Amino acid sequence: MTFLYKKISLKKNKTKSYLIGTCLSCFLTLISFLSITQTQNISKNVIFIIILSSAILQSIAQVVCFLHIRTNKINWKLISLIFTILIIFILVFGSYWIMSHLHENFT
Repeated sequence: MTFLYKKISLKKNKTKSYLIGTCLSCFLTLISFLSITQTQNISKNVIFIIILSSAILQSIAQVVCFLHIRTNKINWKLISLIFTILIIFILVFGSYWIMSHLHENFT
């Protein structure tokens, strides 16, 4: 009987986590959208900061709420996520570095 109770409790926690993640994602998307549509009152630098910060917060919310990656223990999901971020960082900035040097060599 306790196994069934633990299974139902775990299911409720996952549902709660999904609802919190969905609400956070919708709220942060709405903030970004409203900062773009209300450009007559806000400078471009402030809009950039708002969009960048809401994107970072939304990424954190999705990692915690949907992927269920917590930092209380080291697990393989966390290690693979860090490795993926490292590979994307190398690809993006390596491509930028190559393109900037190609531009200098052709001029």
